[in-house]
Amino acid sequence: MSAPKKLFVKTYGCQMNVYDSERMAEALGSEGYVQVGTAEEADMILLNTCHIREKAAEKVYSELGRMKPLREANPDLKIGVAGCVAQAEGEEIMRRQPMVDLVVGPQTYHRLPAMARAVEGGEKALDTDFPEEDKFLHLPKARKPKRGPTAFLTVQEGCDKFCAFCVVPYTRGAEVSRPAERLLREAGELVERGVREITLLGQNVNAYHGEGPDGEWGLARLIRELATIDGLDRIRFTTSHPNDMEDDLIAAHGDCEKLMPYLHLPVQSGSDRILKAMNRKHTAAEYVALIERIRAARPDLLLSGDFIVGFPGETEEDFEATMDLVRTVGYGQAYSFKYSARPGTPAAEKAPVESAVADDRLQRLQALLTEQQRAAQDSMVGREVSVLFEKAGRLEGQLVGKSDYLHAVHVQAPEHLMGQIARVKIVESGPNSLKGELIAE
Repeated sequence: MSAPKKLFVKTYGCQMNVYDSERMAEALGSEGYVQVGTAEEADMILLNTCHIREKAAEKVYSELGRMKPLREANPDLKIGVAGCVAQAEGEEIMRRQPMVDLVVGPQTYHRLPAMARAVEGGEKALDTDFPEEDKFLHLPKARKPKRGPTAFLTVQEGCDKFCAFCVVPYTRGAEVSRPAERLLREAGELVERGVREITLLGQNVNAYHGEGPDGEWGLARLIRELATIDGLDRIRFTTSHPNDMEDDLIAAHGDCEKLMPYLHLPVQSGSDRILKAMNRKHTAAEYVALIERIRAARPDLLLSGDFIVGFPGETEEDFEATMDLVRTVGYGQAYSFKYSARPGTPAAEKAPVESAVADDRLQRLQALLTEQQRAAQDSMVGREVSVLFEKAGRLEGQLVGKSDYLHAVHVQAPEHLMGQIARVKIVESGPNSLKGELIAE
């Protein structure tokens, strides 16, 4: 029996890339590859890239350059690039870095086994199509081991929104939803392997409209059906678009016990003028009214958001409108970035805001968001929450898990609670996490 080949996957970016990396490793498992923890011990290195951050492609080329000594030490080492940078750059990657053997886009990684065989035979392999077939249906079926208590499940891919700053429609393609029955089956398999919490993923996850056994299902219907699975105790979803928050999904936040009280709902700006330039197709007032409706359904909901400052044409007045929106809404968590152009997007053709001005605005926004985040954490002290324990803490006898509200919670707890949900009283709030004590049952 031949020794297994060793695969190292480095994942950049979003949760969907984490999910995709797991599927790619499973696909290559059919070719005899097993995952290892370092690039130095690998027979194949696969970079699963993200195109969202600034200068994403250049960072990938820089990473590839650092791998040159590994190739020199092991001439048989195979190197591949996957994900959104692979989709955007295609043949350019192989031209600029000839040591790359394989380039595969996010819609074609089900073809990795055949591509791996090609590169092992001395060929180059490139596939960045947008195929009609369902990649998930064509992934090889492998025996899957037990796993941790949380998992991602991709239910929707692609985007039809074409926000002026975003490259996703060009790298992930049009919005596509997976059939509901396959998702229920995959969720059931995850639960059998030890998963207690599933986060549903999509570029616009609440745009989900998948084929169900009795017609088209929206995300709310899918969540309600997932909630009937014994052993699945928690459901989350990300990332959402305000224009796809339908009435039944809002209602689910109030009446579906397994849907956690946490929602990531990006707004990007509080200025209607900038929202229009971004092609967001909603106003600040519409967003605020939507949040009010969601909070009416689930008053204790913790809200998360995304913000871009320094978008082309943004004035100080526009920025202050964003600050006003943040003060009005109140966020328990948020992600904020200085605008950076993505080649091929409409906004990339416009003159950027002066860098120093954008930096100053970002610091002011982040100070406000940090203040709100800390206030939300501090408000948890004295409350009782449910915590799903995921890993050991740094201290002896300590476990770490996530609360219903996605706060990290450190608790002195027995090891047998790993992977279980327990009631905890929050006793202390730190900069980025909470400390709790087990409540005796």
